[in-house]
Amino acid sequence: MKLSNLQLYLLLVGGGAAMLGLALSIPTLGSFPLLHIFFFLATLPLFRLAKPLSLWLDGLLALFGAVALIASLPVGAPMPLHQWLALFSAWAFAWLFVERLSAAIRAGRLPETGTSLIIPVIFGLALLVMWEVVTRGANVPPVILPPPSSIGSRIMVEAGTGLLWADFVQTFIKSVLPGYAIGCLAGLGVAILVDRSPFLKAGIMPIGNFMSALPIIGIAPIMVMWFGFDWQSKAAVVVAMTFFPMLVNSVAGLNAASAMERDLMNTYAASYWHTLMKLRLPAAGPFIFNALKINSTLALIGAIVAEFFGTPVVGMGFRISTGVGRLAIDLVWAEIAVAAVAGSAFYGVIALIERRVTFWHPSVRGGRA
Repeated sequence: MKLSNLQLYLLLVGGGAAMLGLALSIPTLGSFPLLHIFFFLATLPLFRLAKPLSLWLDGLLALFGAVALIASLPVGAPMPLHQWLALFSAWAFAWLFVERLSAAIRAGRLPETGTSLIIPVIFGLALLVMWEVVTRGANVPPVILPPPSSIGSRIMVEAGTGLLWADFVQTFIKSVLPGYAIGCLAGLGVAILVDRSPFLKAGIMPIGNFMSALPIIGIAPIMVMWFGFDWQSKAAVVVAMTFFPMLVNSVAGLNAASAMERDLMNTYAASYWHTLMKLRLPAAGPFIFNALKINSTLALIGAIVAEFFGTPVVGMGFRISTGVGRLAIDLVWAEIAVAAVAGSAFYGVIALIERRVTFWHPSVRGGRA
């Protein structure tokens, strides 16, 4: 397959950086054999200008370069220039692999199902490798930014003690899930009432827009004073944050059914509640799930921030706040990683449910959720 202009540029950048790195690393020949092997292999793809190579070789080359570079990082000393060139070369080949993979998927040469997941995985791994190499290679103080390896080690240690699990239960299970369920159900119920009553629509919607603009740092201390220091106050903050996005989206979704569809229901002499259940709620499904997905991230953010203003000696927000005070930055990042994984998994579950429920929607039929 002929390379595009961008792919050709990435090939030249990656191969050229490897060639220059190989020349600069000659005085240390034998000290880091894996890195020198990577430099040699990375210069070979330049011959594809005459003969094309498989895109999977670019991916394997980028992966091997990342492993070789991390294995050869100096301890307590700045990283030499040829190792920075190795990072640049591996990054270029990873980008080239993703570009060629996406082009092959668009052209139909590779199946989209399953194969498309490789692209975000490669992107995430590239960010982690660059984070690791830059923090260790530039001797960034761990108090400012610890490397991912240090964060991973802290996660393993705290997972063994049960600290991360206790914080997860306190914040996600006890605060996020109840507050999310109450806030979303209440927002949907009030949206149905607002749709039923023009008076409520004229009165509640402006108030809802006003309340949704209130800062969480102003709501959280008040909720702590009202409901105490335990998970109830954090769940109340989550309710306040998730109620109005669900209300606004549900009201818009209930008006999504076309006039022709409503006339058809009137022709069948359907009552308001029959029309609501058979037509208007299904038509509002994409809007409702859009609010559910937005709220899945807002709920976790609200619960963590609310824990900054008073909580028992457990919880993600409490651990982040006290960890910063004790300069345990690796523990702070460990809590952030757990929160990110929990939030992403929660969002993914909602997206999968959306594909099952709103299978009729064009965005789902087209493979996009």
